[in-house]
Amino acid sequence: MYVIIRTGGKQYRVTPGETLRVERLEQPVGSVVEFPVLAVRDDSGLRAGAALAPARVRATVTGHGRHRKVLVFKYKKTNQYKITRGHRQHFTTVRIDEIVLGGN
Repeated sequence: MYVIIRTGGKQYRVTPGETLRVERLEQPVGSVVEFPVLAVRDDSGLRAGAALAPARVRATVTGHGRHRKVLVFKYKKTNQYKITRGHRQHFTTVRIDEIVLGGN
């Protein structure tokens, strides 16, 4: 069984026990966060929509960090215009603990 969750403007396919990096969350390490469920795939098939409104995914924050640097180079050949900029995106590592499909 897997579910599709949404966080940070992105959607992720997750299963229990999985570790993934999401956009930065303002939670301290060790805290429990919940993500809304968009779709569920199990033995009975794919389910999505309003019927899954109470469904949640509980995850534990295991760390924070920054991705490797991405260089952005702008160049115009006739104007002696060259600019190099770097960017490192912040992320939060979470471990998926359980998928709760009911309202509890």
